[in-house]
Amino acid sequence: MGNMDLIYGINGPVITVKNTKTFSIMEMVYVGNARLVGEVIGINEQFTTIQVYEETTGLKPNEPVEGTGGPLKVTLGPGIIDNIFDGIERPLKAIAVQSGAFIERGAMVQSLNEDRLFDVSVLAQKGQWLEAGEVYAQCPETSIIFHKFMVPPSLSGEVIEAFKDGKYKVNDVVVVIKDRLGKTHHLTLCQKWPIRTPRPILEHLPATIPLITGQRVLDTLFPIAKGGTAAVPGGFGAGKTMTQHQLAKWCDADIIVYVGCGERGNEMSQVLSEFSELIDPKSGKPMTDRTILIANTSNMPVAAREASIYTGITLAEYYRDMGYHVAMMADSTSRWAEALREISGRLEEMPAEEGFPAYLPSRLSEFYERAGRVKTLGGQQGSITVIGAVSPQGADFSESVTQNTKRFTRCFWALDKSLAYARHYPAVNWMISYSEYFTDLDAWFIENLGDEFIKYRQNIITLLHEEDKLMEIVKLIGLDVLPDDQKLVIEIARVIRLGFLQQNAFHKDDTFVSLEKQKQMMRVILHLYEKAKNLVAIAIPISCIEKLGIFEKLIKMKYDISNDKLELFDDYIKEIDSALSSLAEQG
Repeated sequence: MGNMDLIYGINGPVITVKNTKTFSIMEMVYVGNARLVGEVIGINEQFTTIQVYEETTGLKPNEPVEGTGGPLKVTLGPGIIDNIFDGIERPLKAIAVQSGAFIERGAMVQSLNEDRLFDVSVLAQKGQWLEAGEVYAQCPETSIIFHKFMVPPSLSGEVIEAFKDGKYKVNDVVVVIKDRLGKTHHLTLCQKWPIRTPRPILEHLPATIPLITGQRVLDTLFPIAKGGTAAVPGGFGAGKTMTQHQLAKWCDADIIVYVGCGERGNEMSQVLSEFSELIDPKSGKPMTDRTILIANTSNMPVAAREASIYTGITLAEYYRDMGYHVAMMADSTSRWAEALREISGRLEEMPAEEGFPAYLPSRLSEFYERAGRVKTLGGQQGSITVIGAVSPQGADFSESVTQNTKRFTRCFWALDKSLAYARHYPAVNWMISYSEYFTDLDAWFIENLGDEFIKYRQNIITLLHEEDKLMEIVKLIGLDVLPDDQKLVIEIARVIRLGFLQQNAFHKDDTFVSLEKQKQMMRVILHLYEKAKNLVAIAIPISCIEKLGIFEKLIKMKYDISNDKLELFDDYIKEIDSALSSLAEQG
């Protein structure tokens, strides 16, 4: 190495080193006497520029900078699940033991617990040829998740030694292989992977299976596919974090990766305490047994925010390669974009819209492109569904992060402040939200729920749009002027809004609703609409129908019919028929 490389300039998290040829672009480095973790982001003839992922307070010029010879990598192995990491995969529990409630600078803690023993079954046999991505051993990581150890993507070879089943630590060798060149490689229980490089796959599969969330407004009106991407934009207090919590709890993914990126510390600690108390509805075990949390709060260094998103997606890809369906929640990508903007400003780059760097769209697309349902190198099927929250300032959806995210995601679940303040949850605005997965998913819905589901959905959407137009007229001239058939549309749309779209996260039967129950609810509401329309057509006033109290009854049916008693919907249909036919006879 010759002369030691020294810090020349310090500008917040951006460090420069003068006249050096030691480092390569994207190399991970240790900065200063405290050995802070950094990454080389720019090199020219005179200066090497480094962004530091830790607080640079107290750093001085002429302190040493030391290269590692490789990019910023994460360690992949058992012990990731049920752990809480910061943006560069340092386990916060282990750091708390070492340095208390606040992270010390340069805290050197191994990402995975190297002393913990895992009960490993070795599947590889001597003489067997292993290709990249093939599973050579496995162990139960938590009570729900089986961890599969895969040959790293760049390796393949013949097994020359396979150890017996037993208890091993993450760095213990369990299989030795010899590649085509005759070189031997020791396979342990862990591997490293650079966070900015997507893990390779065999092929992308079409998005034809829905990710079922149990939230009616999403599953029915704006479904997302497994391996899909969704943006959840919303102003302050519109319920982005709450929506993501509901999805993390109830969506039918095998593993949840939750990245709190630049969120408030108290919000993040609420997530941590809530998740540790939650019971996973599918297995009856603690929710943390299938959750990976990355906590990168707003008071942590800005540059680490930028890394946390990539760390999260790399961990998600690792579990996808084992054949799991992973859902990743990024909360919020706006804070990540702000970190890009701050560092870009310190680098004196030319700003684009609203001061964001010109490469914001390409960074967003790179991130969302890593989602997808795939065939893995080991021949399994896995998927990563990415749901990114966006926090536009002043709830203005025309700002650049929202607009660019819209370009790269196929679901747009727009949260509305006025709905949230009216206690309508989830506060998804059905007029401006959309999903582009309908055509991909319709075949699945028809096969599993019949043609009616799609027909009902179409009718519900039509009624909501009709109501929207009518409300414009009502605002101008009042409700009384409308003819009865239009009043009926407004009344039925109210039942749809309050009885179907609004959902109570704290009610045992309403927090998660199966697709079959969603279909039956739509059937009953639309049945009432058809019958009432016939009565209005023979000049029976709508006020008489309202007096029967059926509209109010249907608003409450989500609570009255428990999830295991779906046959009760037929009783509602009979009740509607008898009440309206007796009204027709009187008329």
